[in-house]
Amino acid sequence: MKIGELSDRTGASVRALRYYEEKGVLTPGRTPSGYRIFADSDIRKVAHIQTLLTAGLGMDLIGEILACLSGESLLLDNCRDRLEAERRRMTDDIDRLTHTRSLLDELLATSRRRRPTTPAI
Repeated sequence: MKIGELSDRTGASVRALRYYEEKGVLTPGRTPSGYRIFADSDIRKVAHIQTLLTAGLGMDLIGEILACLSGESLLLDNCRDRLEAERRRMTDDIDRLTHTRSLLDELLATSRRRRPTTPAI
């Protein structure tokens, strides 16, 4: 399928698909006239890319993860360690955010209790 059809089928813009190709996470074939040709499997790959981007991962790591999923890389021996390290990083980030949210909740609760009442006129 051509890039426009992949865009329609995935919801990713043509510009985003070209960016994914530039970063090496999508590797379409080419027709003799130079048009990009994508496989049906690229629909799933784009969905993975979009999910991982939404999760806050960078394109380099996404490339590593996709290589692990497809088995097209020498990274396979290190995939589990790399993915576990990224998961630990995410968990640490979540823990910090949870702690910060709790602090804000306490501040908000304290400020509600101390809010002076306005006398009726």
